[in-house]
Amino acid sequence: MLLAVDIGNSRIKGAVFEDNTLLKQFVFSNTDIKANLSIILDQYPDCTDLAVATVGDVEKELFLSFDHRLKIHFISHEDRLPFQNHYATPLTLGIDRMVLASGAVLQFPSQDRLVVDAGTCVTYDFINCNDEYLGGGISPGIRLRYASLHQYTAKLPLLEKEAPDNFIGNSTAQSIHSGIVQGLIHEIDGFITQYKQQHPKIIIILTGGDAEFLANRLKNTIFANSNFLLESLNQTFQYKIKND
Repeated sequence: MLLAVDIGNSRIKGAVFEDNTLLKQFVFSNTDIKANLSIILDQYPDCTDLAVATVGDVEKELFLSFDHRLKIHFISHEDRLPFQNHYATPLTLGIDRMVLASGAVLQFPSQDRLVVDAGTCVTYDFINCNDEYLGGGISPGIRLRYASLHQYTAKLPLLEKEAPDNFIGNSTAQSIHSGIVQGLIHEIDGFITQYKQQHPKIIIILTGGDAEFLANRLKNTIFANSNFLLESLNQTFQYKIKND
């Protein structure tokens, strides 16, 4: 049994897996990681391994303190993964993006894939049918877009995410919602269309915290799975164990 933990920019997500079956999912802040992990492991004492993917500055010692209860695995750039990394700066590629690329290769073999992760940032990761990671893009996510409009202007309010009533905003609030939500939708659709022009049979995978909010608003056909990163972390761990 595996406990998979993804440490993102704004929150920590975890899941317990029995082989490829997701048994339980958790979400918590990064303020008290140790206590939350203890609770999860008390609930699932049969966990034998802990796989960690992190983009943050969380100290490894927080996890290593559990090494008397289970084996600890940190996904790193040194791991053998199921794709060739052709990024010009491979050591700067985020661990979360590497895990997503691994999951795309393992779940959708011999296909061109584009993974769109709509979280704090929106990342685009392209892995071709030859299992070569070629790169992608990074842009601000929905929450960052709302925050930046408030922080870098004199009078615009800080709003919560909301679908606009109409693409023509008839108030300041509605104009902000329209600009941010419609703007991101057009961005993602535009990226997908551009990739499809070069790779007509490409598989589009949408994931991340805002995946469900965006999925039904996109024009392009996608495979939406908000748990794709955790599932990919589980599969990456299994691949790592088999190939170490």
